[in-house]
Amino acid sequence: QVQLVESGGGLVQAGGSLRLSCAASGRTFSRYAMSWFRQAPGKGRDFVAAISVGGASTYYADSVKGRFTISRDDAEDTMYLQMNDLKAEDTAVYSCARGSGTWPYEYNAWGQGTQVTVSS
Repeated sequence: QVQLVESGGGLVQAGGSLRLSCAASGRTFSRYAMSWFRQAPGKGRDFVAAISVGGASTYYADSVKGRFTISRDDAEDTMYLQMNDLKAEDTAVYSCARGSGTWPYEYNAWGQGTQVTVSS
């Protein structure tokens, strides 16, 4: 059973940056696509970004294109989300998910999430 653990969230001023991490247990991380989702208070869960097996392909929600960058380090079983030029509307709980198949992926494991709060 894989475990996904997010870290790196916190409170930041608008225009600032944060880097989120998602560490996976087990030895199968490199075999799966990975994604970030977020859920703002009172709203549903939204897709943020995804990265394919090997990292050759990435996908982004329109709202974060040009500001967020997804990456992965298969040697460390870890995925990252570099978030720049943060806005108040980026405030949410960010969760990582393990995907399979081709894009759009099917998700079979989720982390607990890390809170990102952007003050305006």
